[in-house]
Amino acid sequence: MKRPSKPLRIAIVANEPSGDLLGAGLMRGLKRLHPEAVFEGVGGVHMEAEGLESLVPLERLSIMGLVEVLKHLPELLGIRRELAARFLDHPPDLFIGIDAPDFNLGLEQRLRQGGIPTVHYVCPSVWAWRTGRVKKIRAAADLVLCLFPFEPEFLARHGIRAEFVGHTLADAIPMDYPSVDARKRLGVEGAQPILALLPGSRMSEVQALAATFLETARHCANQIEGLQILVPLVNPRVRDAFQAEVERGGYHDLSLKLIDGHARDAIAASDAVLTASGTATLETLLLRKPMVVGYRLNPLTYWIVTTFKLVKVRYVAIANLLADREIVPEFIQDRLDPPAMAKPLVQWLRDPQSAAEMREEAGRIHQLLSRNTDDYAAAGVMALLDGKDLHEEE
Repeated sequence: MKRPSKPLRIAIVANEPSGDLLGAGLMRGLKRLHPEAVFEGVGGVHMEAEGLESLVPLERLSIMGLVEVLKHLPELLGIRRELAARFLDHPPDLFIGIDAPDFNLGLEQRLRQGGIPTVHYVCPSVWAWRTGRVKKIRAAADLVLCLFPFEPEFLARHGIRAEFVGHTLADAIPMDYPSVDARKRLGVEGAQPILALLPGSRMSEVQALAATFLETARHCANQIEGLQILVPLVNPRVRDAFQAEVERGGYHDLSLKLIDGHARDAIAASDAVLTASGTATLETLLLRKPMVVGYRLNPLTYWIVTTFKLVKVRYVAIANLLADREIVPEFIQDRLDPPAMAKPLVQWLRDPQSAAEMREEAGRIHQLLSRNTDDYAAAGVMALLDGKDLHEEE
């Protein structure tokens, strides 16, 4: 492939807030190499701030779970057809699909067949479940940018070009992120113990987890005097859903502080964190805060996953996958039990030193993932367009 001499036109599609952050970082890296580059596709506020012409609201694609996707399948397929037609009629120099493999790999394959170079950013967890998807990745992507170090070797065994680029969060979060400063920014006074609740960024997650998380917080508050509870919420709609659960469950006895955004500061300000599974677990790990991870899938989705043994790994939390052992407790589906979840949280709130081993492991993982990801990923993209190996340019 030969890099075009004209200004780069890049199509890029992210389907959820975590992908929006990764996409914005990659766009910054590409603009440092090609300031005149233009971007169009699908993204959120962070990608739009970097200059993306967003063709479809991100929220229309931000759906998770087998059953949940089925409910919206006609709309999702229609959007994908429209994007494919647009990009095939007016071919970009490159297409980048960020995560969301069930949506993006099909789009990438169609565009690649039309002669458009394709990159998939975030290796699908084929090493964890639905391993048959590796054939689809090979057919869809000229290059896979991997967040975790064990992924390129796995993909290489299947004939897929891949690069470990680390994670942009590891670059964005300093090794020492002062809790005192975070508390000041959030207006939290005094030295009272703080628990952060992160019930997810999607409406479905908040609806599934809010009551359990609040009940767990109540168990903690009953044992920890003066406990302050910070709840960062991604947007007004999610905040309203969480507030409705507070009203429904009568949790006004808790010292709750609902925050619009600012999840990183809420985590940094806390002494312990209760979080939904997802990118928030990585952010919590990088901030070296002890956490409990909880998650609940749609019952039918969970039945399908367990009955057909689709999951091939022992852990759900990113922290445990990277450590290859359980360094943070996981409570999934029927194991979501407030008294059991509160037990480790109370221990950490009473004795911060009891989480010393977890913090040490978090520091090691932080160093591993910190690779100047945005620029490294951008260099990998440009090496693909130049027909080179990225390591030739190092």
